[in-house]
Amino acid sequence: MPESETFCLTVEYFSCKATGSPSPHSKPWPRFHRKLGLIDRLPILKTFDHLTVVGLREWVALPDLGVAGLRAKIDTGASTSSLHATDIEPFERDGEKWVRFTAHLGSVVQLRHRRCEAPLVTMKTIKSSNGHAQVRYVISTTLALGDRVWRVEFTLACRKAMRYRLLLGSKALIDGQLVVNPGIKYVQDKPVFPVSTISAPGAA
Repeated sequence: MPESETFCLTVEYFSCKATGSPSPHSKPWPRFHRKLGLIDRLPILKTFDHLTVVGLREWVALPDLGVAGLRAKIDTGASTSSLHATDIEPFERDGEKWVRFTAHLGSVVQLRHRRCEAPLVTMKTIKSSNGHAQVRYVISTTLALGDRVWRVEFTLACRKAMRYRLLLGSKALIDGQLVVNPGIKYVQDKPVFPVSTISAPGAA
């Protein structure tokens, strides 16, 4: 069988599910162009089976913290998620441990910040890629991505040298039932939540 025909069969094979019935949210994969020897541009899928498809970068929001319009880096190589924060102050509320901090949002050029409060889950030792270990506060808060909202644990860390203020790790991806397409960015629409939540006191 010619190489072109083999490639054609491979593309068509991956257009089908194991059950033989296509997902109602998916589009058919393109056929191999026999004359030009090229594949037409692949359609961008927002869902695959019951999973939400995300790219390497996505718009997210943190409703409980009153934060919207935040760009996140999707990192399957990191287990935990991380949020850029400074001025961290632990305190107690109704006998429970909480933490107060300044969340730094936006980009390096257009920096925004917001004073936030969240329940403290634990203290965790995180080892960076260069082997440096650091003890960080871990908070639990809601994350909105596309049409999904679920609770995610974030370590509070200084990410001022990083381009993205929020990193979404593999544990959050699993809990949110997300699958990553590394070839695209910003697949999902910006999450929306009530204006009353976005404009809560403390925004800057």
